[in-house]
Amino acid sequence: MKERILDVLNNETKALDIITINDMLGLKTVEELQDLERNIKELVTDGLLHETRKSTYVLIKNCQTLKTGIISVNKNGNAFLLVEGPDIYIPKENLNGAINGDMVEIDTYRYPNSIEGKVLKILKRNLTNIVGEIIDNNGKLDFKADDEKLNIKLKIDYDSLKQCVEGHKVLLKIIKEIEPNFYLAKVDKIIGHKNDPGVDIISIALRHNIRIDFSEDTIKELEYIPNVVSNEELNDRKDLTNEVIFTIDGDDTKDIDDAISIKYENDNYLLGVHIADVSNYVKVGSSLYEDAYFRGTSAYLADTVIPMLPHQLSNGICSLNEGEIRLTISCVMKINALGKVIDYDIFPSYIKSRKKMTYKNVNLILEENKIPEGYEAFVADLKLMANLADILRKEKISRGYIDFEIDEAKVIQDSAGKAIDIVKRSRGTGEKLIEDFMIAANETVASHISNMDLPFIYRIHDIPSSEKITDFVNLVKQMGYSLNTNLNKITPITMQNVLKELKDKKEFPILSSMLLRSMKKAKYSTNNIHHFGLASMCYTHFTSPIRRFPDLTVHRLLRTYCFLHKMDMETINFNSKYLIDVAENSSETEVNAVEAERDVMDMKMAEYMMDHIGEEYTGIISGVVNFGFFVELANLVEGLVHISSLDGYFTYVPEMLALVNTDNKKIYRLGDRVKIKVVDASKENGTIDFELIKEEKNGNQE
Repeated sequence: MKERILDVLNNETKALDIITINDMLGLKTVEELQDLERNIKELVTDGLLHETRKSTYVLIKNCQTLKTGIISVNKNGNAFLLVEGPDIYIPKENLNGAINGDMVEIDTYRYPNSIEGKVLKILKRNLTNIVGEIIDNNGKLDFKADDEKLNIKLKIDYDSLKQCVEGHKVLLKIIKEIEPNFYLAKVDKIIGHKNDPGVDIISIALRHNIRIDFSEDTIKELEYIPNVVSNEELNDRKDLTNEVIFTIDGDDTKDIDDAISIKYENDNYLLGVHIADVSNYVKVGSSLYEDAYFRGTSAYLADTVIPMLPHQLSNGICSLNEGEIRLTISCVMKINALGKVIDYDIFPSYIKSRKKMTYKNVNLILEENKIPEGYEAFVADLKLMANLADILRKEKISRGYIDFEIDEAKVIQDSAGKAIDIVKRSRGTGEKLIEDFMIAANETVASHISNMDLPFIYRIHDIPSSEKITDFVNLVKQMGYSLNTNLNKITPITMQNVLKELKDKKEFPILSSMLLRSMKKAKYSTNNIHHFGLASMCYTHFTSPIRRFPDLTVHRLLRTYCFLHKMDMETINFNSKYLIDVAENSSETEVNAVEAERDVMDMKMAEYMMDHIGEEYTGIISGVVNFGFFVELANLVEGLVHISSLDGYFTYVPEMLALVNTDNKKIYRLGDRVKIKVVDASKENGTIDFELIKEEKNGNQE
């Protein structure tokens, strides 16, 4: 019924009443009309239909200014609507009672270089768990939510507080809504004391619906997971234990799911990508499988890993540890001198990794020609791999692969879990080599199944809207730069050329980041619409089944279709429907993990800067809003200079992304370098406050 409703309204720009829609569908009975009314209400709640005050309905996508989605409220009380492309800013005065995580419908207002929104209605509130701290309130235990913008009232079940003490971080479970924005709740889990190492990170994970504990059934199933590979498991697999195969990972990596090998024969490279066969142990229908599905991904939060699979698998039997026989699925590709895969084979195998290499040591060999002890026997293979990686990267760039060159921050913590440094994450030759090889394997596997025309799960990245790119170009012009790139047709090559033109500009890191935010977000889908950012016609995630459920699903599909040759209609029909759920759930859990990672990074940056209050730094203005501007330091720490701390009266000019003092023509705009002093930092709120040092407060003359 819902699909029929959407179909008949697809080309309608005028809102229609239910009777008209009923007639368009050819419905005859009272029961059918009632079913229609129910489905229309659900489509409104799902954010697909707009309901007018006159109870008429039109598709949201056919409404020029209306948008629906989940809102994310930031620490200052303002919000963003999470949509494809750049998120839409919603000032706190326009939230209309909405809270973080609500599904809302908004109206949008366009400025020359930005869009702002106003919440029209709250469609759905997904409020089940709340994380916070037990506090003393006049001698009685009370609860304070970590999310200060939650803006709801709570009544806590007193019996559930009996095991709690002041300072405990807890997870509340909502029991029922007593009245609008007033809820009855109980303590569902004591996370730990707020001063205990790791409790701060776990609290954020739970706030983003990331599961911490595995179910009792999963724990029981672990009793039957072997510690070593049995001889029976080697049947019907290709023996690769005599091949020179090794792994390259970070120094502290324990969940190793990819290994590589290389040969050079008849002017072609033979690249082997060997991935842990997790699907051999995590079977459909098992509790392990269900837990993995609901987690969707491992979450990497500072130095804390919340794994998709229990450590017994992720660090044990499924990890491609040095010197141990492990079950794998291998993708061996024959690649010519132009970086084209001219032949390949995908098959079940077993390997014995010769060496657990680290990026640091591999980079010593490939970048400085220094050979660490124990690497002598692998130097020739590594250099051959570097040659191939260079060829593969050039081939990707030639077709339009976009490298935004965005730096990432890494938190260094002491043994107590306190942030003691923030550094830029290294991305050397070894890291890029593994990335190039994994992309090649992912494309090969995706193309293989796509050519079989069978239900599959793809990693897709849609083309950005011309509107978003036009906004970006207008911003660049406001900053005084012109672009010669022809933007009439937006392709990956177009984006490459834009980045090349901006490469030598002092604001390049900021502009590159803004262009990236102009893109739509990559996600999982059963419909292959290609991957714009990689300039790939066919892409999937195959190489990380320990930490991503889509990769585990791809392994299952390879086994079903290619190894067991099950391609009957029952199998195809099942996968056609089930994979839609897998794609949606995997995309959602990925967003949860990314948001948790962002919040942990904000918290740890604030914790680090608490020890640097009063110190002065030079940074670049990375964002301008109506209440001030953000300044990013060399170590990627970002803080807010509030508009109230500036000398004189400044006005936010959104089309210029600047704060302007019209009296003396002073201006602070995106990309300006400024000197600041750290005046405050709050680990609890994840905020850092800067002030301009005295000689900077007059801004730049226009």
